[in-house]
Amino acid sequence: MSLRLVLRTTLAVAVAGALGGTLVGPAAAAPTDPDGVAVVASTSGYQSVFVPTVPNPTTATASELADAAKKAGSRSLTAPTLNQRTASAVTRSDVISRAMSWVNAGVPYSMGAYRTDANGRYRTDCSGFVSMAWNLASSSANNWGETTGTLPNFSTAISKEDLKPGDILLNPASGALGHVVIFNGWTNSAHTEYDGLEEASSVGAVRRHIPYPYFAGHGTFSPYRYDNIADDRAQTSPVSFDAAGGHVGFVDTNGNVANDWATSTGWAGPALLGGQARADSPVVFSPSGDKVFFIDTNGNVANDWYANGSWQGPALIGGKARAGSSLVTDAAGYRVAFVDTDGNVANDWATSSGWQGPALLGGQARSDSPLAFDANSDHVFFIDTNGDVANDWMTSSGWQGPALIGGKARAGSGLATDAAGYRVAFVDTDGNVANDWATSSGWQGPALLGGQARSDSPLVFDANSDHLYFIDTNGNVANDWATSGGWQGPALIGGQARAGSGLSTTNAGNLVAFVDTNGFVANDWQTGSGWQGPALLGGTSR
Repeated sequence: MSLRLVLRTTLAVAVAGALGGTLVGPAAAAPTDPDGVAVVASTSGYQSVFVPTVPNPTTATASELADAAKKAGSRSLTAPTLNQRTASAVTRSDVISRAMSWVNAGVPYSMGAYRTDANGRYRTDCSGFVSMAWNLASSSANNWGETTGTLPNFSTAISKEDLKPGDILLNPASGALGHVVIFNGWTNSAHTEYDGLEEASSVGAVRRHIPYPYFAGHGTFSPYRYDNIADDRAQTSPVSFDAAGGHVGFVDTNGNVANDWATSTGWAGPALLGGQARADSPVVFSPSGDKVFFIDTNGNVANDWYANGSWQGPALIGGKARAGSSLVTDAAGYRVAFVDTDGNVANDWATSSGWQGPALLGGQARSDSPLAFDANSDHVFFIDTNGDVANDWMTSSGWQGPALIGGKARAGSGLATDAAGYRVAFVDTDGNVANDWATSSGWQGPALLGGQARSDSPLVFDANSDHLYFIDTNGNVANDWATSGGWQGPALIGGQARAGSGLSTTNAGNLVAFVDTNGFVANDWQTGSGWQGPALLGGTSR
């Protein structure tokens, strides 16, 4: 047995014995991890012991970690091979799901061991647990996770009443008092007790009721919020125009895919098209208005279509979409992009013999990423797992990419492109409406267009990309517009959109649909004398 393995085994035995916890050292027939270190395996992952660079890797400060790295000299402190994650956006449900995976696996506590599983590789103490749940970067340099002393570098102090699931209660003290626990909601109306998730030295990964802010005798705890956490998308209220503005699709209060339609005497409807949409499903009309795409209640990408004088469907077209997946189609309605259950950007496509797919296009999308196709469906734009605006593109030899085009998008950002795919709008990390644009020498940007968007605001371009519509921070439907002197705006066009409202415009950009604060499908419209509205189209959105 090597000295390295002896040291690791000895440390694991000592830690487990001191904590009265489960031994995490190597067993007689233990497997080894990629570093050749003996491990303890489970059905969903395995634990390995290691030698920390500091005496207390749970509560070490940033300066202590830096000093330890200097003292290590030539000793390798490298990024992990099995976890290349960075501090990317996660949703609150992602945080709780990741944390519960350790609770359900009964992961024992140890500041001298890390666990490798589908979440990555993280130290199995309280701060390693939060690092894992928040999907922070881990490597040998930080002892496989942040510490109670460094977690404030990734978060912001909040008030007690601002706490939401996925936030933390933190005691950043050094030594034995340093500890952190994940908040998962209040257990009483007085807000004196909460549902907490933690790696506790006495019991390991556990979910239990905890008096606010923590059990007595453990120091001072304060609430913090991860700077890159995203609220889960509320039940969405999507709307979608066809290119001419003759139909607008939405999901009614019973979850049915429905539409309103324009006649010579005004708007008519609503009427059902076919099928039910998942709570977070977009609804997307093809520009021709004869197809509508959505995600059904089983997560399948599906469509309805108009034939023989009536709407048909629903029918599955191929592939399953993950929770929160966007959905887009091209000008012909023959290609549909979505995010699959593994987070990959994927597509289905129509041929003379029917729908084909799914097949991957390239790259992985952030959990809240929208998707945007150009009219020819030879470019698809998305937000990658690092928050960068990226694209895949089609060549004669197939799909290529992903490649970054410029700019970072905040959590919850909308995304839009024009018919040519030469301009892409998004919301930057400061909440500003911004864009990248293509030139003969490549992608340029980002640059601001004008105004700030609400945290859940979609973005929509007209076909020429000379008008961009969004929902401002007060809930007003607004736009920016291009002139010979550059982008102007923002200016309000009429109406207020409720939380979760979709937003859609026509090719000409002269109609804008949204869901108003009472849940009605509504629109603003442009005339020679300016913007008019809002007016109700018909039907109530879920």
